[in-house]
Amino acid sequence: MIREAVQHRANRIDAYAINSKELQILLKTKKNDVEKVELLIGDPYDWKGSRWNFTTVSMTISGRDELFDYWIANVTPELRRLRYGFNLFNKKESVFYGEKGFRNDPPEDIGDYFCFPYLNKADIFTAPEWVKNTVWYQIFPERFANGDPSLNPESTVPWGSEEPKVNNFFGGDLQGVIDHLDYLEDLGISGIYFTPIFKATSNHKYDTIDYFEIDEHFGDKELLKKLIAECKNRGIRVMLDAVFNHGGFYFPPFQDVLKRGKGSKYNEWFHLWEYPVETRPKPNYDTFGFEYKMPKFNTENPEVKNYLLEVGRYWAREFDIDAWRLDVANEVDQSFWREFRKEVKAINPDLYILGEIWHDAIPWLKGDQFDAVMNYPFTNNVLLLFAKKEITPKQFVENMTKVQHMYPKNINLVTFNLVGSHDTPRILTECGNDKQSLKQVFTLLLTYYGTPSIYYGDEIGLTGEQDPGCRKCMEWEEHNQDTDLRDFVKTLISLRKKEPLLANEGSFIFLSPELSDKSFGYVHSNDTESIIVLFNTSDKKDKVKLLFDSTPSSVDDLLTDQKIKWKNGKITLEPHEAKLIKLTH
Repeated sequence: MIREAVQHRANRIDAYAINSKELQILLKTKKNDVEKVELLIGDPYDWKGSRWNFTTVSMTISGRDELFDYWIANVTPELRRLRYGFNLFNKKESVFYGEKGFRNDPPEDIGDYFCFPYLNKADIFTAPEWVKNTVWYQIFPERFANGDPSLNPESTVPWGSEEPKVNNFFGGDLQGVIDHLDYLEDLGISGIYFTPIFKATSNHKYDTIDYFEIDEHFGDKELLKKLIAECKNRGIRVMLDAVFNHGGFYFPPFQDVLKRGKGSKYNEWFHLWEYPVETRPKPNYDTFGFEYKMPKFNTENPEVKNYLLEVGRYWAREFDIDAWRLDVANEVDQSFWREFRKEVKAINPDLYILGEIWHDAIPWLKGDQFDAVMNYPFTNNVLLLFAKKEITPKQFVENMTKVQHMYPKNINLVTFNLVGSHDTPRILTECGNDKQSLKQVFTLLLTYYGTPSIYYGDEIGLTGEQDPGCRKCMEWEEHNQDTDLRDFVKTLISLRKKEPLLANEGSFIFLSPELSDKSFGYVHSNDTESIIVLFNTSDKKDKVKLLFDSTPSSVDDLLTDQKIKWKNGKITLEPHEAKLIKLTH
């Protein structure tokens, strides 16, 4: 047995509370090295004489990646506290694994066992339930629709008359969003994620001037209230985007620092290196990246902290927003985020907090900071398989299994899945303008666990390279839209709403990575139903065999709404086809 591959972290990551009574325990072992794992569990105070009492629970494999097998078991401690260890078996040996390492047999000293001290309600990771059933639509306001030309900046050019640039304006505004809410409702959207709408000089608005004012070219506060009310009437949630890592160049406190230098009362608001403060040729202060127009906030400063916390409170309190998306969230101190969560959740406990973090984000996801992060590991693997074709279906399943086990299930169910955004090339462009590949991408996005997000215009086939190319004007002339693609996305969203298993209910597991060299799939299931999602990523037909313990009573193709003959689980997939198969047991 390869003992150095056995891994378990007893720190609310591999032993975590699913709810107020139940724990899920996770163990990693070398792939195909261990044949059976038993979980030994008991109350630390349950003794009979000098002998500690424990029971044994069988663990099951929840997935395999390139290197590891992932074993899980759900347990319900009678008194919400637990000591536990693992018995591992293969053909050569059996060993015990606990907090102090390996033993030949389960030890009598409970100090050798892992400890879950107590299942405190305050420590349980909880996120808003509504998020699990939400399909998001990301809107870049300057490029979505021009509803009120009177608000146009002086340099505005006609809608869609030229390619997007870093400094051009087309006049998109909040009224334009209101005008097209019927379109979003018809598509099936239940949440809108707005990139920043606060006062700024750029078209992207990530260089905030005033965090308490709507940008004048987008509208005013009354118009925002009208927009939010119209959204709520349609069952659409609203998420605003805030930049608490850095301000804009024309943010008044920073302008005061540039003007007064050491004499400015805002010196401690930023990370200044020396005086005088200089912007060229290189800034002598901390910035976002190396951008002199985006000076980094000192969020440990009490005045800065209070200012930004009030921003979070103000829009939640006065405008009843449903969510905050937090830009460059990993570069802000975590103490600030802990206070931010307490403050905004005190106003609205059901408010969703989403951090922009592109890497493993578990330090921010222990229940005291964010509800979720943007799932870029998901994005990267989808692109590698369907767009760049740099990995095989088997590698994709192994990679995604690793991503799946990065976080506890509670977190996975509300993770923000995306395949494109204002920061990435358009997904159709990434797919080499191959619409069939894009349909497969949308099928995966909208049948996977988590909360999916569609970047505006991706559903009608907008193209574009990296920023600014990915920020084209939305196309509203239907004859210029890919209506077939739009209708396909609409069908998928409808199925996600109709079939609870496609929206985070039941269990989720990938089919074996060895299923085929051309195809892969996964299964959502409960006691009575299973939905199998299959993808053939090749240019040729493929036949796969699905193994189930019993013959289903009915088999339905959800995309065609037709019955399927169950021939011992054999399924034929056309080139680049995606299938959704519902089994009733």
